[in-house]
Amino acid sequence: MNKMNFNSEKETVDKKECQEAGEATKLQDEQVNAAEENVEPDNVADESSEQKELIKKYDELNDSHLRLMAEFDNYRKRTLREKSELIKNGGESVLTHLLPVVDDFERALQNIRSAEDIKAVTEGVELIYSKFMSYLSHQNVKPIETVGEPFDAETSEAVAMIPAPEPDMKGKVLDCVQTGYTLNDKVIRHAKVVVGE
Repeated sequence: MNKMNFNSEKETVDKKECQEAGEATKLQDEQVNAAEENVEPDNVADESSEQKELIKKYDELNDSHLRLMAEFDNYRKRTLREKSELIKNGGESVLTHLLPVVDDFERALQNIRSAEDIKAVTEGVELIYSKFMSYLSHQNVKPIETVGEPFDAETSEAVAMIPAPEPDMKGKVLDCVQTGYTLNDKVIRHAKVVVGE
């Protein structure tokens, strides 16, 4: 029985301590609440106006950012559309200027079938060739001069090597099998050449 009394006394003491601790906590909460209520209204007004200004600035920056993103997206779409148009129709001017040469070839083919004077046909074909080469030079396409020049692997491709007829022709191009061309100084077709060894 003594044990029970002791336990009940202990429980009573614990309950009192909990009540006192709870009252202390309530007292602290009340003090904090009172301190918050005692904050000056000017500080609250200042914080509120600062928040409004920050929100306004955030909205302006966000709006500016969204506009820039939209403008960039429009720019990207426009340039892609222009690029595809350029790729699709880029060769139009080249082909338009080639059509007169094709017309000349058609006339030459008609005359070859019925021509009796071979010299006139040869002159006609040479005129067409010179007209075509003139057009290519206007487009900055130029033939690569190789015969008699030292072999250059950047502009030429050696298809054969034969003994040089003279000692000073060693390592030089003796004959051109297929002419090479450059476009604005960039090789677009390598010349196929025969080199002396």
